[in-house]
Amino acid sequence: MRRRLLIALTVFAAIAVLAFAVPLSLTVATSRTQQLMLARSGDADRFATLAAAAAGAGDSRALSDEVVRYHELYGENVLVVDAKGTTTANGGANIDEPDIATAVAAARRNQRPRAVGQLTPWGAPTMLIARPVGTGVQVSGAVVIEASTARARADIARTWALIALGGAFAMTLFTLLALTLSRWVLRPLAALSHAVADLTATLPKPRAETVAAERPASIATHHGGPPEMRALAESFDAMALAVADSVDAQRQLVADTAHAMRNPLAALTIRLDSLEHAIPGNAAKAFRGASAEVERLTSLLDGLLALAAAETPAAFDAAGLADDHCDAVQVVADRFDAWTSAYAAAGQELRVNPSADHADVAVSADVLAQILDVPLSNSCRYAGPGSRTELVVAAEPGWVTLTVHDDGAGVGADEIDRLTTRFFRGSTAVSGGSGLGLPIAAALAQARGGTLTVAPVHPNGLAVHIRLPAASRP
Repeated sequence: MRRRLLIALTVFAAIAVLAFAVPLSLTVATSRTQQLMLARSGDADRFATLAAAAAGAGDSRALSDEVVRYHELYGENVLVVDAKGTTTANGGANIDEPDIATAVAAARRNQRPRAVGQLTPWGAPTMLIARPVGTGVQVSGAVVIEASTARARADIARTWALIALGGAFAMTLFTLLALTLSRWVLRPLAALSHAVADLTATLPKPRAETVAAERPASIATHHGGPPEMRALAESFDAMALAVADSVDAQRQLVADTAHAMRNPLAALTIRLDSLEHAIPGNAAKAFRGASAEVERLTSLLDGLLALAAAETPAAFDAAGLADDHCDAVQVVADRFDAWTSAYAAAGQELRVNPSADHADVAVSADVLAQILDVPLSNSCRYAGPGSRTELVVAAEPGWVTLTVHDDGAGVGADEIDRLTTRFFRGSTAVSGGSGLGLPIAAALAQARGGTLTVAPVHPNGLAVHIRLPAASRP
């Protein structure tokens, strides 16, 4: 992956450098070519003016002297001819060369001069600048300068070399930056891959039936990617499978243990019941305490079984979960009827406050009733005589919220967040309870895409909010 990243960054850097260096080089060559052409065109115009004056005066000696001095000073050849093509002044030009003859003929015909190509360090050593002598349609001769391009080409080569050095420096800098960036990006990925691989090696191997039945297809199988990413995806797949298998094994252990302990407890309960009539009066209190502890242990095991079932996705039929739905308002009404007598016996009041006629949720009626029974039971047991408990049903787009709140004794602020923790019992729970009711209800809600939260009620009391996904009515 590092190699691919470096190649990509280097290619982008090279494109950026070339996109800057190539236009700059061409601009430099064009500018130097135009500079040379302008300078020699001015000289050719001056010689054309001198030739016209010499033709008018009938004396070309001054023109010849000027051409010779120019040739000696600049080392460039100059040729001046009259209207008939006869040489008037020559400063080192070879009139037999085809290019010079062609340039003279074109100038005598007053044709537009041929465009001069852009100079390059490896271009032609000379260029021809031709001008007609005279104005308008009356041409009395021609001037041709065979200009040397050596100095201009040297200037272009020197500038191009500087641009090339600058580009090489920029590429070196970009390469160093690419190396630094690739290391910065890939170092955490490599560390994460090694950490996941080391962690996966310490986990127990998944069971063969789990691998065959539950292992999802790897992300790399569908999307490919660099070798490092594929290795990391495979490590994550193996780790997720091992962790899921370990969690399932732990849940199964809890369930098996609870099942295994229920039979001895049932036998112990029967024996205690059979011994009740034989217990002497001075031991009756201890006997009743032992019986209560056996009943509490039995309740605790029942709670563990329910929690294991609630937290195990395999315990529910996936298709059933998708199809189950019920009317939350109807379920709330049923639970109100079921709990009214218990609240009345405890000296409390139970009310229902639905905000709609229907509120369909994507949960079966039995599961919703099981979830609601937990906060109702807690409120009935711990809110205290004279308190009032209210069941509220509220619907919103995509969700249905059921709230059970009371104005009883409530729970301390430091205990609110711990009420859904396994085996935790609030300080107000002075009797009974296993600390598994709210965790079971929360697990049942979460297994169906919902949440269960506990919040205080001001000035006193406790509220349990159950938020479940809504089900669309047919």
